[in-house]
Amino acid sequence: MISYLIRRTGLSLVIVALVIVALFLMIHLIPGDPVSIALGPRATPEAEARFIEKMKLDQPIYVQLAAFFGNLLTGDLGRDIFTDRPVLDLVLAQLPNTVILAVASLGWAIVIGIPLGCFSAAHPNSAADRITGILSVGTIAVPSFVVSIYALLLLAIELRWFPVIGINDEPGLWAQLRFLTLPAFAVGLGWVGYLARIVRASMLEVLSENHVRAATAFGLPRRKILYNYALRVAILPTITLIGVGFGGLLSGAVFAEIIFTRPGLGKLIFDMVEARNFPVVQGAVLTTALLYVFALLATDVLAAFFDPRMRQKLS
Repeated sequence: MISYLIRRTGLSLVIVALVIVALFLMIHLIPGDPVSIALGPRATPEAEARFIEKMKLDQPIYVQLAAFFGNLLTGDLGRDIFTDRPVLDLVLAQLPNTVILAVASLGWAIVIGIPLGCFSAAHPNSAADRITGILSVGTIAVPSFVVSIYALLLLAIELRWFPVIGINDEPGLWAQLRFLTLPAFAVGLGWVGYLARIVRASMLEVLSENHVRAATAFGLPRRKILYNYALRVAILPTITLIGVGFGGLLSGAVFAEIIFTRPGLGKLIFDMVEARNFPVVQGAVLTTALLYVFALLATDVLAAFFDPRMRQKLS
């Protein structure tokens, strides 16, 4: 397991290095002056001079790349060209809101989607299975921004059950939950369908294997066979899907953050793209990429812990 962890961590570091190189090359591949592209048309001459000196743009490109890596290793993601604040501070100020939204969205989807998939697998081709299938595919087909708009109009404006927009700065779990419920519902609804369908498919495959048939032949209770023998094996693809989904939500919840005017990394990137504030966009994109790679690493390690065959494949 330690050997697998070392190899998988090394692979993740290679991916991170490639992402950093790609972000670095973006400035140079776009036609035009790299300084104007990076800082935008409203940058002052002093800011341009500081950027040229810091990024060593008057040096060969390999020196610039080495300086870019050196700055990132010290936690220097650049500075906001309008406020001169460190980009790292801006990103860290928004990151908790996005993480909370992603955890809440996937959390309630897991609580409902996995039992729903188990129920469908336990009653294949029944009326309840067909209804569950229709509902699952329906939730997958509806885009999250459409769910966000209708949830906002119905539950917040018409019924006034939840706040319309924003985030509550007051302490207290209930106050936070009132502002979090609608965005988490809109983002997580599609994942209920995804998880239910993949758990159902995995469970049906596992239920046909010999060790489950043997447990059934020995007269073990149906519930024990489902949850102790079948689900333990069938949950492995679901773990991978949850890891990919969590990584994607760190940057993919932008629609919910914009519609509900909720601060987060997605909204930060959207606002900074409109303002052509490239250093902040670059820092936020790099942060989401790092978190995505870390989420995939944690998922693979967790899956390998439950399934030794994955450790053998990489070794």
